[in-house]
Amino acid sequence: MARLLQKLRRYVRRRPLRFLFFVLLYLSAGGSLVFLRSGETSEGHQWYRTDEGQVGPEGQGFRLINQVFREQRRPPQRYGPTWLKLKSQGLSKHGREGDHTGSWSRALKGRSSKDSEEGRATYLGCYIDNTHKRALRGASFFDYKKMTVFRCQDNCAERGYLYAGLEFGAECYCGHKVQAANVSERDCNMDCKGERGSICGGANRLAVYQLELSQESARRYGSAIFKGCFRKPENITLTLPVGTTILNMSIDKCVDFCTEKEFPLAVLADPWCRCGFPTAPFPLHEREDEDLCQRRCPGDDSESCGTEDFFLVYQTQVQDKRCMDRHFLLSKSKQLTALASFPGAGNTWARHLIELATGIYTGSYYFDGSLYNKGFKGERDHWRSGRTVCIKTHESGKKEIEAFDSAILMIRNPYKALMAEFNRKYGGHVGFASQTHWKGKDWPEFVKNYAPWWASHTLDWLRYGKKVHVVHFEELKKDLFTQLRNMVLFLGLGVSEDRLLCVEGQKDGNFKRSGLRKLEYDPYTLDMRATINGLIQAVDRALRERQLPGVPEEYRPR
Repeated sequence: MARLLQKLRRYVRRRPLRFLFFVLLYLSAGGSLVFLRSGETSEGHQWYRTDEGQVGPEGQGFRLINQVFREQRRPPQRYGPTWLKLKSQGLSKHGREGDHTGSWSRALKGRSSKDSEEGRATYLGCYIDNTHKRALRGASFFDYKKMTVFRCQDNCAERGYLYAGLEFGAECYCGHKVQAANVSERDCNMDCKGERGSICGGANRLAVYQLELSQESARRYGSAIFKGCFRKPENITLTLPVGTTILNMSIDKCVDFCTEKEFPLAVLADPWCRCGFPTAPFPLHEREDEDLCQRRCPGDDSESCGTEDFFLVYQTQVQDKRCMDRHFLLSKSKQLTALASFPGAGNTWARHLIELATGIYTGSYYFDGSLYNKGFKGERDHWRSGRTVCIKTHESGKKEIEAFDSAILMIRNPYKALMAEFNRKYGGHVGFASQTHWKGKDWPEFVKNYAPWWASHTLDWLRYGKKVHVVHFEELKKDLFTQLRNMVLFLGLGVSEDRLLCVEGQKDGNFKRSGLRKLEYDPYTLDMRATINGLIQAVDRALRERQLPGVPEEYRPR
């Protein structure tokens, strides 16, 4: 009998729908008599206790059915962060913040136990958010495919922010204070794109968490970036509109003050601390000798705090919002401009810069879902839609090139471009190829096929392109302001210096590979180098024949 019951249980687990059909069939044929008898016993208050197996002789079959279905319908277990539960219990005992930190918030569903141990955040509630006046005004990033609560919290905490907020299921915003009104929890009702069952805000509604930095030694707002020593601007109150004198001035105190005021620049001019944005009168392009700023801080004699005439400048963790708005062209353009490059030459990075500098989405000859999920909304448009400012393409055939009216041609050192594309091919846009790929057959085969394409791509665009503006990746990195300004002018758009200065402060975006996994050896053999050097010389000659500057010095064979 036990073996028969075991077989039946295994059958039900494998085919629950078919078993349910048999049960219904049995009931329709005459099984209703059993229910009738069960009902009669219940009226006499003689319940069968199926949970513990204590049933009457008539209930043997129903005990098995009940047990099987109980196993099938077992509700999923919720894993609440232990530290959050304890904290919530403590708050409820004292009657504080009952609305925001209940023992289990809907917004924390689906968190794994690992995330619970690593994450340190208190859910505050659902808040109004506005595209023109954000509730959290720090850094932001989007992922319309893999966004999770923990990922957003982790990114904001890594940048030293105190708050993290999720919106529209896929958007993450960071900040140092919440500047919006609290609303009903019902308004935050959208699942996270990468974590079904977890809540990531709603439409114009932000699910906000207060973060606790994991490193006790971390500064209150994370690490500020040192920009240099600069001469005092002429109209200081206009250039750096907010300022205060700080007792026992230190770098941390000034950075904290400007972060609280939501400014991206903290400027030390002992005894003053001033805050502002990079602007045309104060563009941070001409550094002075740091010795001119050497005056010890009253609050920390190991640090310099600038002088009345020479200012020390730090970039805070506050994101400059002057270049964040983006939209499609208001009227369709009849001119199609390509953003052409060999794969791995920085096309995605250039799109990021162009979108920030112009405020207009870029398009693509392809559809890359991962880039769309990261905020490149023009990725979904057909490349001939006319709604985008330029179109990404890696094509190099005569027919494909002549389909465009003009082109920005990105060129990068082939040694770097080939490695970048190999990493993308085997590790994603910001990932890395494994050692197996580098040391196996994949890398030599890749160089053999792709190195000639690096040269033919540039040569074809120079030959067939109707109007071509050449940009070298290395020169764009070295002098971003000038190079990007020329690109915007080539696109036929007006230049906003404030937007360009804003771009300089957040030029990397989320598209830069970490430098932590650089190869510890040179992957290029002597034969590979001989081939690539010959290709570099061919491209250099072609550029000079068209009265253009040749390849940068660092490309050239040694």
